[in-house]
Amino acid sequence: MMENFDTASILNWYISAGVDAICADMPFRAAEEKKEKLPEPTPLATAGTATHLAVKSAGNICENIKNMEELKSAIEAFEGCALKSHASKTVFGSGNINAKVMFIGEAPGADEDRTGVPFVGRCGQLLDKMLSAINLNRKDCFISNILPWRPPGNRTPTEGEVAVCLPFIKKQIDLVNPDILVMLGGSSANAILDNAEPISKLRGKWMSYTAENGKKIDVIATFHPAYLLRNSLYKAKAWSDFLRLAKKMSDN
Repeated sequence: MMENFDTASILNWYISAGVDAICADMPFRAAEEKKEKLPEPTPLATAGTATHLAVKSAGNICENIKNMEELKSAIEAFEGCALKSHASKTVFGSGNINAKVMFIGEAPGADEDRTGVPFVGRCGQLLDKMLSAINLNRKDCFISNILPWRPPGNRTPTEGEVAVCLPFIKKQIDLVNPDILVMLGGSSANAILDNAEPISKLRGKWMSYTAENGKKIDVIATFHPAYLLRNSLYKAKAWSDFLRLAKKMSDN
């Protein structure tokens, strides 16, 4: 029973389960709304507050970061996201920190969690082949994820988890200062572009992201390599997206 645990334990349980918001001042069943009010905040309310504070803390940390090493150390020391307690390693971005092109996925998978490097295993191998096809390789790019920690079982990250980690990936963008962002998958595109459009509507067109320094960065979204491994029929569309990327690079 929940009453056998203290508030901190209950809060941690809710955050681990992905709870990051409330829709009322007290818990209730959809079929029978209760009218009495509780004298103290519920664990759900506390979880929402904790997420808000974690987002603010991440933002404050990033304000004082000057380089990638400082950012990496800050993320590794950060305790505001419950995903960290389930992950084996913090998966920080890798590649050329002065790259003109930056690739961003959603979150690490099992291979990334084991190695601490983004986009390895079958996904990484496919991405490497896609890069090679347009005369790019990892040393030419910077590759990262919205989240630096793997969600348990590769589940979809919650909105709260994305919100907490968003300041960190935005800081990586600022530090790399690329000319082009390539969003791998709809979830990463939604997070950076702050929209809810499906990847089918986002891909194949150029969009824009405004960095903290005011720089306008060209953005293109395409399918995540993991999705392409499961749905090979979409590889042709991803290839057309990479051809657009190659043309944009040659025009710059």
